[in-house]
Amino acid sequence: MKKILPILIAFLMTLSSAIAKEDIQVVGLEEVVLENNIDIDASSPSESCNLPKEEKTLREKLSDVYHLEVEQIDKPNFLLKDVLTKHFDENSIWDRTQLWGGYNGDLGLYFNEDGPTTNHYEFNTINVGYDGFLKDNKADFRIMLNYAPYSSRNVVQNLFADMYVATNAIPHHRVLIGNSRPPVGMEGGAGPFVLPFIARSQISRNFGTVRKLGGRVSGDYSLVDYDFGLYSSDTYFNEFFPGAEFIGWVNFKPLGKTDGKYGKLKIGGGLQGGHRDTNYCVTGAYVGWEYKKLLLNFEWANANGYNGPSGVQTDKHASGFYTTLAYRITPKIQALLRYDEFDPNHNISNNNIREYTAGINYFIKGQGLKLILNYVFCQNEASKDSHRILMGTQILL
Repeated sequence: MKKILPILIAFLMTLSSAIAKEDIQVVGLEEVVLENNIDIDASSPSESCNLPKEEKTLREKLSDVYHLEVEQIDKPNFLLKDVLTKHFDENSIWDRTQLWGGYNGDLGLYFNEDGPTTNHYEFNTINVGYDGFLKDNKADFRIMLNYAPYSSRNVVQNLFADMYVATNAIPHHRVLIGNSRPPVGMEGGAGPFVLPFIARSQISRNFGTVRKLGGRVSGDYSLVDYDFGLYSSDTYFNEFFPGAEFIGWVNFKPLGKTDGKYGKLKIGGGLQGGHRDTNYCVTGAYVGWEYKKLLLNFEWANANGYNGPSGVQTDKHASGFYTTLAYRITPKIQALLRYDEFDPNHNISNNNIREYTAGINYFIKGQGLKLILNYVFCQNEASKDSHRILMGTQILL
């Protein structure tokens, strides 16, 4: 991959040579928080100080991508954000818009002790998004389409993903209306481009990682953050408001005022409750600690019926937990271990599923260009044990 990237950049730089002097008004994009404009020193007698700063050419921007070094991995970084972001002048109500794309896929090898090996390539996530931000961070919107195929949904049901408008006018708060991914668990509510492993945990795969249509309010302070919302209990546009659903999550941050001296500690919990044919309820708890290069976390969830990505399961009492240990060996290499246990139905004995996962992430350009290697041993009480080797790639443009 490191050999392919210079060739790709060189090819794009060659194509861009004919338009290298083209003036493209763009600036860097950060999520929600707007960047400050660079002030020109008016005290200088030179007339050139009053001229706008010369914009980088497309070739120069692609060169910057090639030399880019990224250490932050807790949020997505888009490699072509300077190219695909449009910045508006001071007379416009808009500050900027950005077009972006994201891909995550893996080659999987599956085998058990006395069965054949099966190979497949999985398109986990193929997203194309368009974000817009008003001046002074007053409001923003997102339109995101999902092109990853899914056998149980038609094209329209699977295509429309994030579709929302939001305002940040209230200090420390964000109000959002539309289709979005609510916090059904910490990992279940996380975006696909910051996950430590290729596959989410079993409680996340079953209870969370689903988008809902509704309204939500989130707050973020130094010692606490929270997210509360009311939604339709429908998923993936199957029905028109079959019932109402509440989803809420609160995190306490005891080390929030220590300036990171002792790391970051989150202790949280949440609830999902609603009605779709009948009532269902999912509760969860989380503890996570990040200190320098080390990450430790634990999450548990219990469901008396649930309404996840596979649809409503109102007749199942299920529960599970996982715990993760991760360490950044170098700024580019992260090693991970995870234990994950799930009981899909408390009414059936001897059916627990345990997954033991070891992984390595290689951050070529942070989350913008990443290689992933996972080995998973699955111990299933109701069927044969199995092994999986997953080799994945993530690219954000």
